[in-house]
Amino acid sequence: MAETDRLFIFLYTDEDVTDRLALLLRERGYEAESALEVGTAGLTDEQQLSFAANRGWTLLTYNRRDFVVLAKQWQDAGQSHAGIILSHQFSNRQTGELLRQVCRFLEGVSADEMWNTVRNLQSFQ
Repeated sequence: MAETDRLFIFLYTDEDVTDRLALLLRERGYEAESALEVGTAGLTDEQQLSFAANRGWTLLTYNRRDFVVLAKQWQDAGQSHAGIILSHQFSNRQTGELLRQVCRFLEGVSADEMWNTVRNLQSFQ
């Protein structure tokens, strides 16, 4: 897989992140899909990353422990992905704050800058 020509990040949220986030992002003009919306809920973490990588989508997850290990395994194997954004967990009542942080992130980081990287959402509060 080669780097994307996409300037802006297409965000894919795994099943731990509320699927409402993707809808709220689209309402604001961003490109986003959730695992629930595209029918990938229940896939393993590796399958989630593969699904996103095959489409050039950056993955947002609360699952820091597993995805840090997975990103390292992919790097060691020479596999490419469109980036992983790690976040602490937000409750459904905190969706507004999650949305604010994600929008700030999407405004500050390009798709090219995300390529094969793992970044923390909270660094963009």
